[in-house]
Amino acid sequence: MAKIIDAKGLACPQPVLLTKKALEEENTVTVIVDNEPAVVNITRLGKTIGCTLQTEKKEDGTFQIHLSREVGERTAAPLDVSCAAGPLVIVISSDRMGRGDDELGYVLIRSFIHTMLSLEPLPQTLIFYNTGVKLTAKDSEVLDDLKKIEESGVSILVCGTCANYFGISNNLAVGAISNMYDITSTMAGAGRLVVP
Repeated sequence: MAKIIDAKGLACPQPVLLTKKALEEENTVTVIVDNEPAVVNITRLGKTIGCTLQTEKKEDGTFQIHLSREVGERTAAPLDVSCAAGPLVIVISSDRMGRGDDELGYVLIRSFIHTMLSLEPLPQTLIFYNTGVKLTAKDSEVLDDLKKIEESGVSILVCGTCANYFGISNNLAVGAISNMYDITSTMAGAGRLVVP
């Protein structure tokens, strides 16, 4: 019997992450979603890991995606973000992702940070500067995810000049106040430097 994942109403990338996790435990999974982008994303995941797929559109507007794989088949290897030349460092310079609509940018950066929890291995260091430091403050919507990332051994550096500029030095809830020397040397020593 297929494991059923109800992913209706969940924002990207949650339906994909739930599907990936379910397929690590079960060979047959049915995912229920309520939007076509989720269908496309889950279908892409299924094809990547070698699943047989079937999609049904229901009268209520939802979609059921049936994924199955042969017993004993492994799901695709996790995304390997390691680099022999040096560590992965992610630099977050804004409290939103991309340019254009600010509200969409806030949604995207929250999704990016949440999705980072599924990277294997995790980055060695996260660096926050400019308005990105606001994400490390006590009222941040990504605070729980950042705490989990830090608890997993990731070093979080927060620009002290930036925190002072925005008046949040006393409100930081994750990471360590850092300086431009540490930030510059960490970035220079990175094998891969990601700036979303």
